[in-house]
Amino acid sequence: MSEGQQERQFEKGAGSVQLSAEAIATRVRALGAQITQDYSGEPLHFICVLNGAFVFMSDLVRRVDLPVTMDFLSVSSYGSRTESSGEVRLVKDLDTSLKGKHVLLVEDIVDTGLTMTYLLSYLQGRGPLSVKVASLLSKPSRREVEVPIDYLGFEIEDAYVYGYGLDKAHVGRNIPFITSQA
Repeated sequence: MSEGQQERQFEKGAGSVQLSAEAIATRVRALGAQITQDYSGEPLHFICVLNGAFVFMSDLVRRVDLPVTMDFLSVSSYGSRTESSGEVRLVKDLDTSLKGKHVLLVEDIVDTGLTMTYLLSYLQGRGPLSVKVASLLSKPSRREVEVPIDYLGFEIEDAYVYGYGLDKAHVGRNIPFITSQA
């Protein structure tokens, strides 16, 4: 079944497609080109915020024409709920040092800004040359704390979304587009 057929089939069911696979791919290509230009041949260390950002980072890193390294971390502020508790805890730490590296923190969605504020403070304390943020999605209407998003995929309205790495009750990360809860 083609992606377009999947999208049409999905629209008949539980939700509606907010961002098509094609729109996401086009935007990821543009972000990759911008990152390549901005770092102009400098090595770049990607840090993926698990679990939601893994698909975005996988596609993004392949669109960046630079020497890259990568690492992964995991934080929790949601637990099993669909809204942030406001308390952020580190679940999986980094495996490598950030000292002297240009870091690009890759996130799936910036919502309240609380998790990103925590992560930026945490990473700055590890001695990188710089830290910038790439986020697939942003919900500015939910922002409690303003945070920089240097490379943004899409700004969306306040809706629960999943697909393209984001989940709904641990399911749907493999959907190639982003959809909203019906």
